[in-house]
Amino acid sequence: MRFHASFASDRKLPVRKNVIAAAMLLSLAGASADAAETAPQMIQPLLPGITAWRRDLHQHPELSNREVRTSKVVADELKKLGLEVHTGIAHTGVVGILKGGKPGPKLAIRADMDALPVTEEVDLPFASKAKGEYLGKQVGVMHACGHDAHTAMTLGIAAAMAKIRKDLPGEVMFIFQPAEEGAPAGEEGGAPLMVKDGVFKNFKPDAVFGMHVVSAFPVGVVALRPGGAMASSDTFRITVHGRQSHGAVPWKGVDSIVVAAEIVTSAQTIVSRQLDINKDPAVVTFGIFNGGQRFNIVPDTVHLEGTVRTFDEDMRKQTLASLKNIAEHVAAANGATVDTEIPTPGSNPVNTNDPALTARVRASLEKVLGKEHVEEAQRWTASEDFPQLAMSVPAPSVYFFVGATLPGTDPAIAPTNHSPKFFLDEGALAVGSESMLQAALDYLGYAG
Repeated sequence: MRFHASFASDRKLPVRKNVIAAAMLLSLAGASADAAETAPQMIQPLLPGITAWRRDLHQHPELSNREVRTSKVVADELKKLGLEVHTGIAHTGVVGILKGGKPGPKLAIRADMDALPVTEEVDLPFASKAKGEYLGKQVGVMHACGHDAHTAMTLGIAAAMAKIRKDLPGEVMFIFQPAEEGAPAGEEGGAPLMVKDGVFKNFKPDAVFGMHVVSAFPVGVVALRPGGAMASSDTFRITVHGRQSHGAVPWKGVDSIVVAAEIVTSAQTIVSRQLDINKDPAVVTFGIFNGGQRFNIVPDTVHLEGTVRTFDEDMRKQTLASLKNIAEHVAAANGATVDTEIPTPGSNPVNTNDPALTARVRASLEKVLGKEHVEEAQRWTASEDFPQLAMSVPAPSVYFFVGATLPGTDPAIAPTNHSPKFFLDEGALAVGSESMLQAALDYLGYAG
């Protein structure tokens, strides 16, 4: 499948016509050159640079905890802007601090930088040809989740705010986080390691903002919701120990494959029969089922791995306890045993938007895009380590979604985030940059 990019620097988005028309009227009316610029007016001159950063990062993606080139690009650009720059946080993380010229609150804005072990299948002049090592294998590497866009937009927002620093109230911390997709096996990384490394030791934000481009909405639309926006996530591992035998005489062994299959099947009753799904949704998914080496040998062991997603802590605890109970008792009933890690280290909490702060941010988004382009997001059972940043302070946080699908394409059938065919229409760069900038300026109380 071939994709033809439409670039923000080459066209005007429909959602911005009112802003552009207003700017022209101000000019015709002889408005003062010192009048405060709107967020779109501040971002427009920076779009070529934002687009160039995004394409460069897209062409040179790096896996989690390996974002060496990316972090250097980010740090170099922040230094050019005159920000206070800190590097080496959580291995490759970068932080830039912008101090405004007036007193005000402290705000943290987070962007993630890592790519995925995915081979790109999008026809772009700047498509990734990069390779990396993942689970001991050489793999293609691609920004299949849009972190290149997050990094580029946040650099653009930093550039816009640096231009007005003398009139800017408060301080802003720009967090460029590695390993959001998860640290390699045996390593620490991501938001938890940034917290452990003291990202907020000398800067205590009053609020934390984040955003994510998604294929679920067309360019020009942003979405957010108060309360639980993204699910918690837990990973589990179950190893079933049976007894090997020849496939012709299975009664001489204990069939670990049959036991593992029964565990998978029985676990489906956790959501369908044990949880009160009137309260909140939940998901139990098995993604790995490994066992055996030959068609006619009953193997000793089978290895299972999967994920649990919930929006309620009590339901989360119940799900994990039920999964362990099922694994142990199904195994015992069949003469097998199990080793379980339920959950494994590295769980993510529910990504919860503070209701009062969400209302303020929604007003900012509506101001810059128009009410008709700001939607109420449905709860998403994907997860993020973003909330660990805000929880560590603690501070209220807001996380919103930016549509990235080419106008005219049905988002329901557009390649999803993490797909090798994931395609980000670059019109999203303007929408996301302007939205976050407006939300930040309004939160800080900037009046121009």
